[in-house]
Amino acid sequence: MAKAPQAQVCVPFLLLFLLSLAPAAVLGGCPSSCRCSFAMLQCLEANKMTSIPVLSPQESENVTEIYIENQGGLENLTLMDLAHYRELRNLTITSCKLRLISANAFQQNLKLQYVNLAFNSLEHISWRVFHFLPLLNLVLRDNPLVCSCDLHWLQQWQLTDRGDVNSQMLSCLSGDQYVPLSTLIIDNCSLPVVNIVSSQSKIQEGGNLTFECYVTGSPTPSVRWQTEELYSKFVIPKVNWSFTSELVLHLTNVSSRDNLHNLTCEAENQAGLGEDMVQLDIEFPVKILFFRDAVKHHNWCFPFAVDGNPEPTISWLYNSQEPKKSKFMYIQFMPDSGDGSVKHGCLNLNKPTHINNGNYTLIVQNKLGRDEATAFGLFMENPFGTFDPEGKIVSVAVGLALFACTFLLIMVLIINKCGQHSKFGLHRSSVLSTEDDLAVSLRFMNFGISPPSSEEDSGLSSFVENPQYFCGIIKEKDMCVQHIKRQDIVLKWELGEGAFGKVYLAECANLSCDSDRMLVAIKTLKDANESTRQDFQREAELLTVLQHQHIVRFYGVCTDGELLAMVFEYMRHGDLNRFLRAHGPDAHILEESKLPALGPLTLPQMLHIAAQIASGMVYLASLHFVHRDLATRNCLVGEHLVVKIGDFGMSRDIYSTDYYRVGGRTMLPIRWMPPESIMYRKFTTDSDIWSFGVVLWEIFTYGKQPWYQLSNSEAIECITQGRELERPRTCPNEVYVLMQGCWQREPQQRMVIKDIHSSLLTMVKNPPVYLDILG
Repeated sequence: MAKAPQAQVCVPFLLLFLLSLAPAAVLGGCPSSCRCSFAMLQCLEANKMTSIPVLSPQESENVTEIYIENQGGLENLTLMDLAHYRELRNLTITSCKLRLISANAFQQNLKLQYVNLAFNSLEHISWRVFHFLPLLNLVLRDNPLVCSCDLHWLQQWQLTDRGDVNSQMLSCLSGDQYVPLSTLIIDNCSLPVVNIVSSQSKIQEGGNLTFECYVTGSPTPSVRWQTEELYSKFVIPKVNWSFTSELVLHLTNVSSRDNLHNLTCEAENQAGLGEDMVQLDIEFPVKILFFRDAVKHHNWCFPFAVDGNPEPTISWLYNSQEPKKSKFMYIQFMPDSGDGSVKHGCLNLNKPTHINNGNYTLIVQNKLGRDEATAFGLFMENPFGTFDPEGKIVSVAVGLALFACTFLLIMVLIINKCGQHSKFGLHRSSVLSTEDDLAVSLRFMNFGISPPSSEEDSGLSSFVENPQYFCGIIKEKDMCVQHIKRQDIVLKWELGEGAFGKVYLAECANLSCDSDRMLVAIKTLKDANESTRQDFQREAELLTVLQHQHIVRFYGVCTDGELLAMVFEYMRHGDLNRFLRAHGPDAHILEESKLPALGPLTLPQMLHIAAQIASGMVYLASLHFVHRDLATRNCLVGEHLVVKIGDFGMSRDIYSTDYYRVGGRTMLPIRWMPPESIMYRKFTTDSDIWSFGVVLWEIFTYGKQPWYQLSNSEAIECITQGRELERPRTCPNEVYVLMQGCWQREPQQRMVIKDIHSSLLTMVKNPPVYLDILG
């Protein structure tokens, strides 16, 4: 009796032991009769070697090509000759006296694609030598091959056009004449044919199974069961192959860990390899392997893994109650991980708020059993602190209901008494649809503090320059920051967190004459101390001035209570960087499929995006406004591919790798900065031009990070030394010329943003013909 997990595989250890016995002197430098480069070993001087030179490990691990010719003493090729060349892709041994290639000669060279063994003395070549290699070309011409069953595999390669052997007009020696391999008929030579017969197709865990493996073939094949990866106990009775052509396998006390395992019986002979397999179907009670607390990925995820056969049904509870069905909460299974019947997945919550904090219970069951486990989700702290708005809502609702009932009863009595008929209309405020279950009203964020009674009281009457930006004539503007009532704002869910505080999606009333409510983005202030309040105030005043179709619109502020908030227009498709990645060639790798499926962006669409950003920058430049952090992460995308410049301050957290920390707290986007900004902290409208060139590069690389192959220090060195980003593969030359015009080292030599905008508009109307797709 044998048990597979305890089987000792000695061959790899024996191989390492044999390699360790090689004399130290052999593992030397390049032989004098050969030429060695970083990736190639070439030996052309005749009759100077009897085996493949063995370089030092540091040298051999880089070799991808070996070329050897005219070596009369080179007769054998074994595993020891090539074991150190694991990166080998091309091998040429020609015009030598090579007679024998061992079956495992290329066992360590799994990347081989080209093998040329022409003009040697090979008579027999086993199928075992090449069958596992991904060869594109195998050259065997001008070898004295002997017609035998050993060449059956070569005939099959000819028939299937594998390795390009069909073009070589190969022949073999039969008696005293050569016979074309394509017409050769080999007697008593056929591949093994394997057939597995099972006693039953399905069994429960702990039962017994029997499999019979029947084999035919000539010469008589050797047969084995592949049992190395079995967890169940097994028995293979000894057989006398003189009297039988079958091999029996008994599985006893079968383990659930073998469910869906492909049980294989293989046979081989001189002609080649044959095999058959059967998939084990073992039923067992469902069990939860793990169910972990929520972690934040693209959405919030409770990771879990379950195993069971038959396949289990999966349900879940929230705080011991069955949750309402919603598109915001769903189960997503991961692709097959090759882990048998184990199902890996996530209980996903799409942008949950503090309302969704609590215990989540996973319940799984099949006909043989049931299991459950509980995990905890803490998605965000309660923005209302210890104050409970839901309890307040219930109390107010109950009070209003009692008042309404009393009022109606009195009115009915009056009507009946007076004999008069009145018609009452019931008016109710507009409410959100059922998909807005996560909404929370901001009216409960007052914390008992009265709102300012006037603009003077609010402290927002005077303009103070925002230190983050450079401003000129803006100070002369007469601005008035609009104040939005807290009861007009209803939070939906959290969008992210930035330098100031959290950003929420919300609905806001009384902003537009066209609709009662509209979606907005709310940026809140995290630490309401005096310093941050002043920064918050200055930014609000500054944003009030900026009114342009390609600048994210600022509606106003809400200052009722302690929690301050800014209200912006909501751009549905989020930041431009993520949008570009979701519509690029690597979207399936980045798992950005949740974003709208417009397909790959076309050249006109990319030009349209760039022109809109340029339009916004023309406007900012006209106000002598310096952005300092222009990048695709700080641009937002709305409906119909509308793009606007806007930064909620979230990018330094979400895109932290785009920033370089200086002096502890200062974060600089050095990959978007020109040399004068990096070296001297000088920011002007000309430095924004440089950044716009990098934005163009981002657009035409579908959101790649500039200098992504370099560290921050290396990127700084490249920029300050005058190196430029390479032209993207999808970028027309006309656009790359614009990029280079933005990247002039001298600020005054850079293109003017108006000219860039004009050029892009021209290209939008007449897109350049771009054929150089390989760059």
